[in-house]
Amino acid sequence: MENITIYGECEMSKERSKEKNIKPMNSEDNEIDKIIEKSKEKELTKKKELIGLIIGWIGAMAGLVGMAAFNNFVLMSLSLGMRMVLIILMRGALMLIPFIIMLISRDRLRDYGFTKDKLGVQIGLGFILGFAVSLMLTFIPILAGKGIIVDNGRRYVYAWQFMHEFIYCMAIGLSEEYVFRGFIYEKVRRLSGTNSMAVIISSILFGFMHLLGGNMIQVTLTALLGALFCYFRLKIKNCSLLSIIICHGVYDFMITVCSSAFMG
Repeated sequence: MENITIYGECEMSKERSKEKNIKPMNSEDNEIDKIIEKSKEKELTKKKELIGLIIGWIGAMAGLVGMAAFNNFVLMSLSLGMRMVLIILMRGALMLIPFIIMLISRDRLRDYGFTKDKLGVQIGLGFILGFAVSLMLTFIPILAGKGIIVDNGRRYVYAWQFMHEFIYCMAIGLSEEYVFRGFIYEKVRRLSGTNSMAVIISSILFGFMHLLGGNMIQVTLTALLGALFCYFRLKIKNCSLLSIIICHGVYDFMITVCSSAFMG
């Protein structure tokens, strides 16, 4: 009996040892499975971001082409009042597809650089930066006799023309900044993991957008301008995407003001 008891205890001890040896292995396997699962999820998320980026870019360019076609072939046949309204509303064509992708991806406007914090400061910064950029890139070249470089060909006289131009320029700022410094910038940042790559890619794409109706000089200059806007957003405290939208709008508006005032 004693031998049987001892034998039984030995067997039970062996079983316990086996269980102890098995448990760590199961735990380790679970950890590996979790790591693999997380890696797959991360890879899937990146693929979704890349697909969203490509579709958003193509959609934005299609919107741009559609907007240009509408302005060239339809807009001028309408009454002045209709033209004034539609030319502003048509800017939404550029951001339509990226906005839809944002909703599908369940991104938030905050993810793209919008924020409610210190709204007055954001707006003020936008105007200050817009006038500063205009001084450097528009006013000084005109005074230096290089106005032809920045002249947009518009010559306005009446107050209502300037008021409409201001609203139109803000619509340009909204559509282009949402797409390039918001949507594309954030998608590239998520894919690359760095702000520098997001700055480079979003600025290059911003430049090439201006190839439609422009040339390589304009592409290069607008790409550099896009990089400058990115720098403002990254380096200046309380500078949000709203600030950059206003900055962009003011800069475009001041080109018209300076062209009308100094280019004759």
